[in-house]
Amino acid sequence: MSLRGHRAGNVIEAPAPRDGARWGRVEAAGVVGTVVESYDFALFGLGAALLFGDLFFPAASPGTGLLASLATFAVGFFVRPLGAFVLGNLGDRVGRAPMMVLTLVLMGLATVCIGLLPTYESAGLLAPALLVFLRLVQGFGAGAEYVGAILVVAESGGARSRGLRASLPGTGFFVGVLLATLAFTLVSLMPAAEFAAWGWRLPFLASVVTVLVGLYFRLSIGETQAYREFRAADRPPRFPIWEVLRRRPRSVLVATFANGPMVALYYLVQVFVLSYLTQVLKMPSALGLTANIVATVVAIVTVPLFGALSDRVGRRPVWFGGSALLVVFAFPLFGLVQTREPVLVVGALALVAAGVAAMVAAQSALFAELFETRYRFSGFALARESSAALIAGPAPFVAAALLQRSGGATWPIAVMVVVLGAVGFAAILFAPETRHVSLTRPAG
Repeated sequence: MSLRGHRAGNVIEAPAPRDGARWGRVEAAGVVGTVVESYDFALFGLGAALLFGDLFFPAASPGTGLLASLATFAVGFFVRPLGAFVLGNLGDRVGRAPMMVLTLVLMGLATVCIGLLPTYESAGLLAPALLVFLRLVQGFGAGAEYVGAILVVAESGGARSRGLRASLPGTGFFVGVLLATLAFTLVSLMPAAEFAAWGWRLPFLASVVTVLVGLYFRLSIGETQAYREFRAADRPPRFPIWEVLRRRPRSVLVATFANGPMVALYYLVQVFVLSYLTQVLKMPSALGLTANIVATVVAIVTVPLFGALSDRVGRRPVWFGGSALLVVFAFPLFGLVQTREPVLVVGALALVAAGVAAMVAAQSALFAELFETRYRFSGFALARESSAALIAGPAPFVAAALLQRSGGATWPIAVMVVVLGAVGFAAILFAPETRHVSLTRPAG
């Protein structure tokens, strides 16, 4: 075995030993759970963009119904910081592995229950009330799901290929989006009346399968290497989230202002642009779904490539490249979409997906490396989910409102994309390069 180490500031970090079978389970546990999270959230986003306005808010005008539906989508983000606060603290105090099981169950059960909901026609106001409640449950679980998945993988090995390994849950995220989009596309091929009556429920009910698969993997892994070493040498803080705010405020701020714009940019494309194509430009929903499928496949392929690149050149350069692409392409994006040419629409969304993929890949390892083990879960989750609630969740709703106020003009939304990309770019300027940091020792 090689005795070479990796330099982490003034510390040489020896490569961690690998056990092939255990590593396969660890990586699968991280990826599969994230597939479930993104499948659940993507399904809700697709339903909000294409269907929920008619099923749960039919008393409103078409434009107002879309706003109400997208507002319900945003509600799930508002409770995510609470999930990050509660579950992140528990993740630092009792371990990463138990939280991975809990978040998976919360999100999966909520999604299955959405598939069983009555509509406004049969239950009146109770229907949208239950929809909002289940969306809140989804959001609470999601407040710790993705971060926990990244930490399970990142904390179980050395620094040499951490960028690649930590990016794998990001790949799982896009796999879940792809599965949700494919499922929705298939059921949308049904006769319109059957699709609206019961066909839309099938993808939500199918979430029970992904939950069972995720549980199989997550119940088979133990605690992470970094957390085991920390607990052997120290006690967890009583309130990790307060400690990280006191000792690492700069890291929290960097991660917050970098993550929010990135996630907002993704949901602008995945939710708003889809609704814009179908409800404003009156293009077939199949085209919008096809464009999302192609863009998601591009992300699935490029996220691990960008993760591996971050191991070679650093986390910051990869992030800068992705955000710069989105800033430059903001105005051409809507120009290409408005041509209504299928090839141009699909190509535009695929290029945006590559930019988002670069940031997703760089984020995974970078944010984990910004915090010490004793409060890593809390710091990462709080920064990610508070920015998601404040910036990312409302983004499709704000874009739809801007479209209404501007009389259908898209330039205000393009400006919004430029501003978001620039904020994320600026935030990473204040981040250190972390690719050689040891996750089993205090951050430098």
